[in-house]
Amino acid sequence: ADMDVLFQNICTNEKFLYSAFYGFDNTRVCDLLEQAGCPLKTERGDRVFPVSDHSSDVIAALQRELRKYQVDVHLHTEVKKILTKETDGNPVFCGVECADHEKIAADDCIVCTGGCSYASTGSTGDGYRFAEETGHKVTERKPALVPLEIRENWCRELMGLSLKNVEIRMQCGKKTWYEGFGEMLFTHFGVSGPLILSASSFYSKNLSKRKGGDEVKLFLDLKPALTPEQLDKRLLRDFEEAKNKQFKNALDHLFPAKLIPVMIELSDISPEKKVNEISREERKAFGSLIKELPMTVAGTRSFAEAIITQGGISVKDINPSTMESKRVRHLYFAGEVLDLDAMTGGFNLQIAWSTGHLAGDSIQ
Repeated sequence: ADMDVLFQNICTNEKFLYSAFYGFDNTRVCDLLEQAGCPLKTERGDRVFPVSDHSSDVIAALQRELRKYQVDVHLHTEVKKILTKETDGNPVFCGVECADHEKIAADDCIVCTGGCSYASTGSTGDGYRFAEETGHKVTERKPALVPLEIRENWCRELMGLSLKNVEIRMQCGKKTWYEGFGEMLFTHFGVSGPLILSASSFYSKNLSKRKGGDEVKLFLDLKPALTPEQLDKRLLRDFEEAKNKQFKNALDHLFPAKLIPVMIELSDISPEKKVNEISREERKAFGSLIKELPMTVAGTRSFAEAIITQGGISVKDINPSTMESKRVRHLYFAGEVLDLDAMTGGFNLQIAWSTGHLAGDSIQ
């Protein structure tokens, strides 16, 4: 992706990432992996994967790099505390203390412990504690790139239904928080899929600005390729062809089978009504429903289902051109532990690669 695309997809603190992205962009990540013996391929939408489709090949490539540079890896070694000493009245990193009370002295430290999502990988929020204990500000953490819970019960009836090429608009009061096009999925609690995950980041980000009793609404456009006028002509044509049928039997060409009963229920048109008896007002209202199917967002799912964490160590405490802490010398932070997050599509990985590379470079 060119730089504009990278920055457009960052949700929080994109300016902080200038040095990191320009120093180590997505093409350089690809070069590094290929040189480390992991051939890559580019699929539709410019998405890059290992040729083998195995993510373990990425890990293996990075492990080969670690061996090449003779890096010691201590598995099953839990760090409990970051140690500092005072030099000229300022705190300076000097080592870490492990869970077994062993102290390891070191010149520099990079904390890249991830966020609160995927706790099974060890990202249990320790990095935030390390940061707070050494005097850094940590902003509120929320699940992001996470499925949304919907209040309306009809969503549950659609569980398992996947919709492609649809458009959504997220709105609170008169303010639009997000608009997007793509793929989504109905679940037992509401909605998920790439389009919804992207919308969720803007939901979490804007929730604190919500006024009083304003509800957050999702409007789903089931036919984004058609203008309201074109859709009305299409409905007229479909209804003309099925004029002697009942309404419930005239919608097969418009929607997937699972969606038909729900659309009938929401339309307030009797399922038994003959198509040729449907009034112009009813048809117009049905067209509006297809273009703006309303749902009420009740909240997000938990960190257990979130892909990333929004919020983290305040970037005001970090030097953007080195990733070194402004509060503790020789202590660096990189990746998702920082208050940085992006849309779905590999952009959060890029934040991790770029900030990690900059921190490593700055230590040398």
